[in-house]
Amino acid sequence: MRSFVFKTKVKWEENKKGEIWSSKTPRIKISTPPEFKGPEGFWSPEELFLASVNTCIMTTFLYFKDKFSFHLFSYESEIEGAVSFKEGKLSFTSITIYPRIKVKKGEISRAKSAMKKTEEYCLISNSIRPKVKVITDIQEGG
Repeated sequence: MRSFVFKTKVKWEENKKGEIWSSKTPRIKISTPPEFKGPEGFWSPEELFLASVNTCIMTTFLYFKDKFSFHLFSYESEIEGAVSFKEGKLSFTSITIYPRIKVKKGEISRAKSAMKKTEEYCLISNSIRPKVKVITDIQEGG
């Protein structure tokens, strides 16, 4: 069994602002979200968390697209996460992803199978507490 190690860095700059990066990526400006009295225009940990889930669903789907051999015209996805107090602490209590996928005529069933495997094998969604619900819209088109 192979194992992997991923590393990122974070640096505080001023007030509620900072940067994140890794040895292989550019720096991203971050801050506390406006909902928690942070400034507008910065990525927040909450948005980055959701982006991680959303990105992992997409990249896992792309892996299974190759395994199930179908033509993908487009993939676009939106994600929303609800945060509320649970046991006296703020936490994500639900996460829903809305992929919109277009495939070649006659390949919808393969795309559905790929998404089913994606939901089962996505690393990030398998690593978090709330169950991630994926509501997919797959269409034929070009």
